[in-house]
Amino acid sequence: QVQLVESGGGLVQAGGSLRLSCAASGRTLYMGWFRQAPGKEREFVAGISRSGGVTNYADSVKGRFTISRDNAKNTLYLQMNSLKPEDTAVYYCKAGVVGSYEYWGQGTQVTVSS
Repeated sequence: QVQLVESGGGLVQAGGSLRLSCAASGRTLYMGWFRQAPGKEREFVAGISRSGGVTNYADSVKGRFTISRDNAKNTLYLQMNSLKPEDTAVYYCKAGVVGSYEYWGQGTQVTVSS
């Protein structure tokens, strides 16, 4: 079993930046960030392969968010720039591991004020 712990959320003004981190307790394969705003379904934000060579993003964050990972530290990152009020949500880290198991973190709140 792999545990995921997110950090880095907070309150920021529109146009500002935040960097989220997700520390994994073990080896992971594909990793991604998702978010869930109040009253809405959880949605995909960004994903990255184990090597980091393949990344993909939701259209709503392309050009503003950057996903990256450090496998030596078992840590996933999400650099969020030019934040908008509509980015306000709880951000979750997801990881796939060998055996096709998937794990979720507990989430970190991001609030963007206008």
